[in-house]
Amino acid sequence: MGSTVSQIVVAVLGIGGTLAAAVITQRGADRARARELEHARQLQRDEREYATRQAQLEARRTCYATVSAGTRDLANVLTRVLHALERGEVTEELRSELDRARRDHRMRHAEAQMVLPDGVAGAASTANRHLGDLYGLLMRLEGGTPRQGESVATARESLDKLWDPLWRMRHVMRVDLGITEPEEDGR
Repeated sequence: MGSTVSQIVVAVLGIGGTLAAAVITQRGADRARARELEHARQLQRDEREYATRQAQLEARRTCYATVSAGTRDLANVLTRVLHALERGEVTEELRSELDRARRDHRMRHAEAQMVLPDGVAGAASTANRHLGDLYGLLMRLEGGTPRQGESVATARESLDKLWDPLWRMRHVMRVDLGITEPEEDGR
């Protein structure tokens, strides 16, 4: 009977071992699948975050290009108005072009203020303030109502001073986009 009992014990242990091995194998496979699934989820999260960052960067780049183009357009028209004032030849066509450029610039600047990071918004506001000051000066000169000390010569000085804030704005935008190093000269 001893050998029968030992055969039964061996059989039970064999069956138990086989069943335990199947359970252990299944649990290992489940854990491996869970790790694979979590890894896939993490990859998807990383890809979504990357796509979001890229979309935000592209939106900022587009915004910066639009603001920069509008600013330069207005500055160029203001320059033409100053030259026309110096020659005494301000035309209705030039006034209309100035109104359009100013209106476009104001719209672009207003839209950008909702998107720009603080450092870029500050530089853009400084450039905008200089543009507005020069515009006001030119309009007073053109309308024959200059303030004391205002002349075509002071308008020329104001125009010359305008370019530094425009270059500064462009530099800050390029730094924010990662194109230019912060310590590089803004010109």
